[in-house]
Amino acid sequence: MMKAFYPTAIRNFMGPIIVLALFAFGLVSCDSTVIYEENCPIPAAVWKATEPAHFEFEVNDTLTLHNFYVNLRNGENYPYSNIYFFIDMEFPNGKKSIDTVECFLADNTGKWLGTGVGDIHDNRFLYQHGKQFPMAGLYKIDIRQGMRVDQLEGIFDVGFRLSRTK
Repeated sequence: MMKAFYPTAIRNFMGPIIVLALFAFGLVSCDSTVIYEENCPIPAAVWKATEPAHFEFEVNDTLTLHNFYVNLRNGENYPYSNIYFFIDMEFPNGKKSIDTVECFLADNTGKWLGTGVGDIHDNRFLYQHGKQFPMAGLYKIDIRQGMRVDQLEGIFDVGFRLSRTK
């Protein structure tokens, strides 16, 4: 009789603790400053120069300062220690801006930067800090690889993240 009671008592006690732990983890892992974030998978982990990652987001707040990031997931078969991006932004009025951004994926010794599991590495690069949107409306971003090769191997995902400055 005691055998059946003991596991049930533990199970009844542990259930609320597990739920509470998951809820606390969810609160800690949420970043309330993030306004928009999306990642685009790259087919067969080969990023073609002619195929940009495309993102669209609506902006209503023209007073707050924002940070712009590029997310990148690369494999260890990526052949370079850096990457160049061409970032095209289209404003709601149709005007465009183009940025060229260089980011480092490995240090001088060849050690991969960022976080990761196994041979996949995740990086988030800040490329604009404290920017204010000049007008409300729909913004479009295209991120292209600028590595002077038509097909860039070892890139699994490319993303864009927009957050309020803290």
